[in-house]
Amino acid sequence: MAVLIFTSVLLTGLGVYDKIAQFAGGGTAVPVTGFANSIASAAIEHKTEGYVLGVGGNMFKLAGSVIVFGVVSAFFVALIKWTISVLGGV
Repeated sequence: MAVLIFTSVLLTGLGVYDKIAQFAGGGTAVPVTGFANSIASAAIEHKTEGYVLGVGGNMFKLAGSVIVFGVVSAFFVALIKWTISVLGGV
């Protein structure tokens, strides 16, 4: 997984990922590589505005909602699993 993310960010930085996305279609937007591409391309696009306000502020506009959804859903799944284990003795 880490190799796919690193490769996606590297190819985005080199400008190759967009060519692969045009060839492959929507398949590159679905997996984790598309998510890494969205973060990296936003960081590259806003680099001229500075590293803190440009890159840091705009990098997670699209990805922030995905990260928050993942954390919140993982919390609720863990809470349900804990409740079942306490009440059910599993």
